[in-house]
Amino acid sequence: QVQLVESGGGLVQPGGSLRLSCTASSGTLDYYAVGWFRQAPGKARERVACISASAATTHYVESVKGRFAISSGSDKKTVFLEMSNLIPEDTAVYLCVTDPGLMCAAGNFQYSRTQFSSWGQGTQVTISS
Repeated sequence: QVQLVESGGGLVQPGGSLRLSCTASSGTLDYYAVGWFRQAPGKARERVACISASAATTHYVESVKGRFAISSGSDKKTVFLEMSNLIPEDTAVYLCVTDPGLMCAAGNFQYSRTQFSSWGQGTQVTISS
């Protein structure tokens, strides 16, 4: 079972940038696809971006296209989420997950949680002036 830890969150002004990391403290991230989710107070958890196990395919939800970029580290233990031109609506706890039920394709990002899911505890991103 993979154990994940998110890091890199913080407080930034609108228009700023952050680089989040999802690191496998145990195991690697090249078995299943990896997804980034976010959850703001009072709102449902929403999909943000995903990357396939091979790192050959990525997908972004419409609200972050052109602003966020997901990538995999060469050590197979880290997935990054580079965020730029941040807006207040990006404020949320960002979480990463790897799960055989996560299907990541260029045109779609589907997730059905399975008993093999691995989630991090999240990292807080706050966009405020």
